[in-house]
Amino acid sequence: MTSKPVATAPADAPVASKLEALLNLQRIDSQLDEIRRVRGDLPEEVRDLEDEIAGYEVRVSKFDEEISALNDQIKQRKQNAKDAEGLIKRYEDQQQNVRNNREYEAIAKEIELQKLEIQISEKKIKEAQYQIELKNSDIAGTKQRLDERKKDLTNKKTELDVIVGESEADEKKLMEERAGATQPVEDRLLTAYTRIRGNVRNGLAVVTVKRDACGGCFNTVPPQRQADIISHKKIIVCEHCGRVLADVEARIVA
Repeated sequence: MTSKPVATAPADAPVASKLEALLNLQRIDSQLDEIRRVRGDLPEEVRDLEDEIAGYEVRVSKFDEEISALNDQIKQRKQNAKDAEGLIKRYEDQQQNVRNNREYEAIAKEIELQKLEIQISEKKIKEAQYQIELKNSDIAGTKQRLDERKKDLTNKKTELDVIVGESEADEKKLMEERAGATQPVEDRLLTAYTRIRGNVRNGLAVVTVKRDACGGCFNTVPPQRQADIISHKKIIVCEHCGRVLADVEARIVA
């Protein structure tokens, strides 16, 4: 069913027209609020899970990079040890042809240095391997939590999709209706309306007086103030909560 076009209410339009336009906008927004309220915290939970999963994936990627760097270190240390072994063999061969003790001792020192290089390389290799074991353990734990969160996300998304699917058509229709409902509301009032909605918990920026009380905060509205509201000569707000008081219950036709 196509909604009727709403006549515009410029700044100099009667106050009654402005209040009618605001009430219509509030009615639509309240219906949209109800649709979104049914979804509860699911959209936020889905976003939180997506952020958490992204964090775990970054952590796993970082661990993989660190392991790759450690493997490069191990490779380099093994090469250093291999080079040292080659030098030791060459120095030992040279020792067989020395001409004096000084040359022998000098070569012996070089051999000791290369043996020390091998020991250092072996130590560094063991340390790197130990670090790799720790990081692999961290990766396993992180991947386990990642898999759990992915399952949670799938379940939450499925639940949310079902709820959204049930109300998607209604929400789309209301959003289209809302786009038209904002047209007759002058910018100044629309800005104030949006600000008030953002400051109250129930999203009611425009209310009526019911049983002598504000329909938003339920504080008593004095009789004289009710008379001013009924006259529709100016826009009146609740002195307690700041909501727009659009009408008094007795004047509303069901």
